[in-house]
Amino acid sequence: MTWSASARGAQQPDNTAFTQQRLPAWQPLLSASIALPLFFIAGLAFLGLGLGLFYSSNAIKELGHDYTGYPTPGNCSLCASAAPPKRCSCAWFFSLPELFPGPIYVYYELSNFYQNNRRYGVSRDDAQLSGLTWALRQPANECYPYQYSSAGLPVAPCGAIANSLFNDSFSLWHRRGPGGAYVEVPLERTGIAWWTDLHVKFHNPPLVNGSLALAFRGTSPPPNWPRPVYELSPDPNNTGFVNQDFVVWMRTAALPTFRKLYARIRHGNYTAGLPRGSYRVNITYNYPVRPFGGQKRLIFSNISWMGGKNPFLGIAYLVVGSLCILTGFVMLVVYIRYQDQQDEEEDED
Repeated sequence: MTWSASARGAQQPDNTAFTQQRLPAWQPLLSASIALPLFFIAGLAFLGLGLGLFYSSNAIKELGHDYTGYPTPGNCSLCASAAPPKRCSCAWFFSLPELFPGPIYVYYELSNFYQNNRRYGVSRDDAQLSGLTWALRQPANECYPYQYSSAGLPVAPCGAIANSLFNDSFSLWHRRGPGGAYVEVPLERTGIAWWTDLHVKFHNPPLVNGSLALAFRGTSPPPNWPRPVYELSPDPNNTGFVNQDFVVWMRTAALPTFRKLYARIRHGNYTAGLPRGSYRVNITYNYPVRPFGGQKRLIFSNISWMGGKNPFLGIAYLVVGSLCILTGFVMLVVYIRYQDQQDEEEDED
């Protein structure tokens, strides 16, 4: 089959600099005088940033307590040994010799809990969590086996993530002097979730006759939940799918040891932090971790400009900066030796 000249011309691109690839181009030619300063400048920049991050992280104060109750004995050991796990209470006592500067954030930490498991991570229904009424009645297949209850009712919220919701609770009490009475420290339980999660991703279904309970009528709570989702909190703005404890839990962690924000301390006499004195934390021990060999910790921490305590980031920058400078010195030695050999060859010629 032959093509005419006009047919061949119709298939050709336009005769422009772009389509004919005649645009001017520049290709950088790296020389020692350019590459070596780049390595040293990058290394010094990384070292400076790493030192700043490292010292900033070390300046953050943390106070933590492992209240798992096993294998080492502790105040919560009786709660941990209950079989099957039942509602139990224990306490943690500690003293502060000086002011613990605020604002203070209260975290709970779980270890050996793999929220990054694929089947666990996809076991949720985002349409249901966004408040769509039809999704309440027809949970997604990804929620199986927590899709429907044994009675055949749709589970709301469905899925393994919601079913494993952390439900330990804490209250903090302060005694200023010996023999004095304990005064409860106010824990702010709002403002702990990401704004995008709380206002974009999570919504309650439309109210029915002004009632959220009626909106969830015909659904069942997850098997591990003692009460339905619309009773998570007495605050109507912090219950249902927009309960902030629930929203925080639904943002899954990438590592098997993780922390999640529980509360903040920044009101009343504790705006500047926790003053010196004796403290008691009342712990309602509900969440079992023995079946998967996990541990539970309660952590009080303040923050800096970089956020919470994280020495890894500063160490990573220091390592990268050191490698850049080391590479620069190695390249400098190679360049000097190569230049000396080249000069000797030119002298011989």
